[in-house]
Amino acid sequence: MECCHCHSQWDFRKEHGAGIHLTPQKTLAALSLVREGGIHDISHDIYYGAPMMRPNQTPFLMSMFASWRDTISRRRKAGVRNEVGTNLERVEMTMHVGTHVDALGHASVGARMFGGRDAEEEVTSWGLETLGAEHIPPMVTRGILFDVGGANGLAAGEVVSVDDLERAAARGGFTVEPGDVAMIRTGWGRHFETDNARYLEGEPGIDVAAAEWLIARGVVAIGADNMAVEVMPNPDLGLLLPVHQLALVEHGVYLIENLALEKVAQAGLFVSCFAMLAPRFRGATAAPVRPVLLR
Repeated sequence: MECCHCHSQWDFRKEHGAGIHLTPQKTLAALSLVREGGIHDISHDIYYGAPMMRPNQTPFLMSMFASWRDTISRRRKAGVRNEVGTNLERVEMTMHVGTHVDALGHASVGARMFGGRDAEEEVTSWGLETLGAEHIPPMVTRGILFDVGGANGLAAGEVVSVDDLERAAARGGFTVEPGDVAMIRTGWGRHFETDNARYLEGEPGIDVAAAEWLIARGVVAIGADNMAVEVMPNPDLGLLLPVHQLALVEHGVYLIENLALEKVAQAGLFVSCFAMLAPRFRGATAAPVRPVLLR
């Protein structure tokens, strides 16, 4: 991870990273894939007890801040006669819970961040200065599904290699094009919510070579049905999250984690219109998302 990628191709849109590939032409081409009007939700619920990686990640907490009883009581005192009650909650969470997309400022190589930014200046007590989730572009583009999990799914620590991706693309009848969102189904997502302890024990996923293969073909994002997209533990136990460093820091390619891909894999939806919007949480290192595939 000593390489220093040249970010000059991002020009004035450098805060968006590989989002520069999301052209109007790419969006129109993706929308042309929609024939039936079917919508496939590929996200998981966000809830207390959802899988989280301690100690960096904290649990999702939600409490009722104002209930119908409280609001009716206050409004009666204010002279309101129609007994209108409303319920409002208060939420505390890390942005890295449930299905979410990593912002480019989520990772660093030492103190170096995407675009050559210095982490000492970029990371503040109030969030990221220029690489926050507000810069994650809306994505309406082509989604391509690499089904490498087979009938039984892969095991934790099992590497998804370049050969695996090439074979999956051949089975799916597609080639990777600039601006695509690559989705990798390993089968690990079956354990989300059904066996959260197992889900957190490790995961199958791509290695650096496979990530380089996808990035070289111009993908805007890489997603997977696991916690971190990449294989964990890494075969080289001296490395941790090298794909995060490669994708986010070196190339500005987004990572989408905890996708629900079982049903779309069963349906054989290998090429589709992918749509995802990230809330503009200013300065955040990620954002919860609800991506869908349109067919």
